Amino acid sequence: MMKAAVYRRYGGPEVVTVEKVARPEPGPGEVLVKVEAAAVTSADWRLRAAAFPSFTALPGRLMFGIFRPRKPVLGGGFAGRVVARGQGSERFEVGQAVVGFSVTGAHAEYVAMPEDGAILERPEALSPEEAASLPFGGLSALVFLRDFARLQPGERVLVVGASGGVGVHAVQIARALGAEVDVVCRAEHASLMRELGAGRVFDYRHEDFAESGKNWDIVIDCVGASSLKASRRALSAQGRFVALNMDWTVLFQALTNWLRRGPKMVTGVSLDKREDLESLLGWVGAGKLRPVVEQVFPLDEIRAAHTALDSRHRAGTLVVTIG
Repeated sequence: MMKAAVYRRYGGPEVVTVEKVARPEPGPGEVLVKVEAAAVTSADWRLRAAAFPSFTALPGRLMFGIFRPRKPVLGGGFAGRVVARGQGSERFEVGQAVVGFSVTGAHAEYVAMPEDGAILERPEALSPEEAASLPFGGLSALVFLRDFARLQPGERVLVVGASGGVGVHAVQIARALGAEVDVVCRAEHASLMRELGAGRVFDYRHEDFAESGKNWDIVIDCVGASSLKASRRALSAQGRFVALNMDWTVLFQALTNWLRRGPKMVTGVSLDKREDLESLLGWVGAGKLRPVVEQVFPLDEIRAAHTALDSRHRAGTLVVTIG
């Protein structure tokens, strides 16, 4: 048995409880990781609340549970140590420190992972809390900027929702890919944004970036706060509006780009690849990407972490420690 944060029904932070559940066993080609820290992210909020946007509501319920959660343990990004190996598993040694992304199951004392999945040796320079904060936001930002938006060196990028768990990574990854970066966030996070490499900071409560007279090649909306229509005047002729939150409007605009002159809508579904996690850790080692951990909670205070998550006015990633 092991301790885990579970949710048996959909809802707010109150549905999450800490219980004893069966400990997973590593199958063939898998490793069992004793989790030391795990991120609490917007993905956990979406699954906990069944907040699947518009046309994804039915597929989301079919995948994760129609009436109640099919997989009751949340948590994606994690850091810990390998404690057991399944048959044929040879990539990692028992006792080796690792960092990875599991979609669900990481808010627990143990998680089983395919050894060829998004899991790597954890660099000594990273604490478990720092390492756990990287995968979700970092992988999302990388795939949307590099693959979907096809960011090129020298382009200008505006990050909307720049202080959140995805945003802090988008700012740094855009810089690492050679872009000039401005941001939209609260003024109290301006100093952090400049530390991460941002230029101009727009406080959305008092400024409209689209009225600033500036133009960007890419506007990436990490929190669903803007739109192609609202951003059009701020985009270059070949500009791309990148939406991480997909709904009917976003999908329709993306599918009808060929009918439209000027800026295009870009969206997609991010897949978590081992190679992309290697890229993130490479940038960390080169000093181009640093984890931003806003607050750390013990697992027993997981509800408080979810309450903080729901506030949506964060500066970095929330993390729970386990064990």
